[in-house]
Amino acid sequence: MNKIKPFFAIISIFSLLLLAACGQKEDTTTGEKQDDTSYTVEHAMGSTTLKKTPEKIVILTNEGTEALLSLGVKPVGAVQSWLGDPWYDHISDEMKDVEVVGVEQEVNLEKIAALKPDLIIGTKVRQEAVYDQLSAIAPTVFSDTLRGDWKENFKLYAKALNLEEKGNEVLSQFDAHLDEVKQSLGDKTDQEISIVRFMAGQSRIYYTDSFSGVIFEDLGFKRASQQTELFTADNKLGNLAIEVGKEVIPKMDGDVLFYFTYAPQGDKAALDTAKEWTNDPLWKNLNAVKSGNVHEVSDAIWNTAGGVLAANIMLDEVEEIFNK
Repeated sequence: MNKIKPFFAIISIFSLLLLAACGQKEDTTTGEKQDDTSYTVEHAMGSTTLKKTPEKIVILTNEGTEALLSLGVKPVGAVQSWLGDPWYDHISDEMKDVEVVGVEQEVNLEKIAALKPDLIIGTKVRQEAVYDQLSAIAPTVFSDTLRGDWKENFKLYAKALNLEEKGNEVLSQFDAHLDEVKQSLGDKTDQEISIVRFMAGQSRIYYTDSFSGVIFEDLGFKRASQQTELFTADNKLGNLAIEVGKEVIPKMDGDVLFYFTYAPQGDKAALDTAKEWTNDPLWKNLNAVKSGNVHEVSDAIWNTAGGVLAANIMLDEVEEIFNK
């Protein structure tokens, strides 16, 4: 009988080892054993494997910050909002105690490393030059670019967080919201709209590939027909926007005109630009101005935040403006 006990002990140990092995798989590139929870994300810089669902995330885009918050994830570090001190008003409460790690075009590698993240999310268009340094700190996933249609990047971020199912729920809720607003507006979407942005010494007409432009197109609005000729193949910003001089003010007209001003920390030069243009005789002669159909809106919500939270707020504002 005593000889049998060692035999059963050996079998038990072997079974435990077998069970442990079943819970792991081997990384074919490194030979390292990984848990079954590991997953690989294809992205703009290649592919990144995460050994488990990340808990400490650093996010390096403003739209990405909105994506994380909508998924119930609070980052340990994030780039500063384009407007706000340091965060946009509509996310400031949720971002309390989050470490600022620079701005989109200039991230602070030392601060990021000090946070010891287990995932970094960024974008090739802003941070390609420091991708290798970021990857040395933690697994890093990059979107390709930042665009008016934020949904593709959102799906990538949700996958990187291992929250694809939750991400699909957020997108479905947004689509339902958009459909509700579209139904509420009815034939008001037959109107032509125009979108203008003022900055320090610079003015632009924003078009169909902009954040607000995509939402208006999804709602079924028409764009000011006289602006089509401005957006030619050689326009350096494509169908996002075009920088214009005052002689082009007449082409800013529409049935309804929206404008916003990018004035970080109350930038006087930007505010002066907006004041100068909106007091110009050409502006005052616009049909939209004379009929009282000009609306000043938030640059943060209608443009720079660029994510799902701002998109939902913008939908509510559009519905309110048109249904007054």
